[in-house]
Amino acid sequence: MIHRDGNQLVLQGPVTIENVVEMTQQGAALFDGNDLIVDLKNVTEVDSAIVSLLLEWLRIARNQNHQLQFMHVPHNLNSLIQLYGVTELIPFSIDSQQTS
Repeated sequence: MIHRDGNQLVLQGPVTIENVVEMTQQGAALFDGNDLIVDLKNVTEVDSAIVSLLLEWLRIARNQNHQLQFMHVPHNLNSLIQLYGVTELIPFSIDSQQTS
């Protein structure tokens, strides 16, 4: 589930291969040309599919000339980002802190 709260997109629940296409589309539909922060603190389960979701959202945002930042990145997602070597491509919010 994704909802918009001001300039934040808040993800909740699992983001896995089973729902990544729907989540990608739902999130992209909430882009409005403004810079956004994606809050990941309520994500309960991830697999490698979430990395493609983040990269796709970044691509869409850049095509619309706005920026995304990610905050409250779960430890297991951070590990996947490092494993795939895309750390430099995923912008973290300055006040972002990892969650376990």
